[in-house]
Amino acid sequence: MNQQFTSIHPEAKIGKDVEIGPFVTIDKDVVIGDGTKIMSGAVILEGTRIGCNCRIFPHAVLGAVPQDLKFVGEYTTCEIGDNNTIREFVTINRGTKSTGRTVVGNNNLLMAYTHVGHDCVLGNNLIVSNATQFAGEVHVDDFAVVGGGTLVHQFTHIGCHVMIQGGSRLGKDIPPYVMVGREPISYEGLNLVGLKRRGYTNEQIAEVQDIYKYIYLSKLNTTQAIEAIEANIAPSEIRDTVVSFVKSSSRGIVR
Repeated sequence: MNQQFTSIHPEAKIGKDVEIGPFVTIDKDVVIGDGTKIMSGAVILEGTRIGCNCRIFPHAVLGAVPQDLKFVGEYTTCEIGDNNTIREFVTINRGTKSTGRTVVGNNNLLMAYTHVGHDCVLGNNLIVSNATQFAGEVHVDDFAVVGGGTLVHQFTHIGCHVMIQGGSRLGKDIPPYVMVGREPISYEGLNLVGLKRRGYTNEQIAEVQDIYKYIYLSKLNTTQAIEAIEANIAPSEIRDTVVSFVKSSSRGIVR
C-alpha cells in the first residue's frame, strides 16, 4: 500500500493484498475485499462495500450520497461485487430509503464516466460503455451490453443478453435477448451475435425467434402476444424468462 498523500479512515476494513495508490480517499464504514486495486485519486465513501479482485481506476467516486432530494441522510449502502473493472470518473451513488442500497454484481466493466444512480441493481457480466447514465432504481440483468452515451430513465428494466445501441434514450423496458436502437428507441431484432458467443444453441435461438414473432411481428398487442406464447410455445427457461419479464414490466416494453 502506498500511503503517500492518501487518506484512509482507521475504521475502514481493508482486505489482504489490496493496492491503494496516492491521493486516494477511503472513508469510515468502508469494506474492501482481498486483491482489489484502487488507483490514484479514487474516492471511496461511507457505506461502500467492494468485493475481491476489483480494479478501481483514477478519480472514480463510489458511495456518494444520492442525487435525490428525498434523501434525508438515512443509512444506506453501495455494494459492489467481485472482479469488477470500474474505469475513470465512474460515479456510483448509495441507495435511499426506497431500497436501502445500490448494487453492482460481479465481473462487470463500467467504462469511463458511467453514472449509476441511487438504488440501481446491476447484474453480472455487463459491459457498460463510456458516459452511460443510469437514473435511480434502474435494473440491468446479466450479460447486457450498453452502448456509449446511453441515457436510462428511472425505474427502467433492461433484460438479460440485450444489446443497446450507443446514444440511445431508454424510457421503456428492454426485454431479454433483443437488440434495440434508433430514435425513438425501437426493437431491431435479436442479439444473435451475443447469444451465439454465450453458447446458445441453434434450437434455443430459434425458440427466441418464435417468441418475438408473436411480440413484434404479429398484429397482436402485448397482452395478446403473451397469451399466444403461453398457448403455443412449450414452457422452458427461455420462454418463462421472456414471459415473466413482460408481465412484470411497469413501464411497458419497447415497441
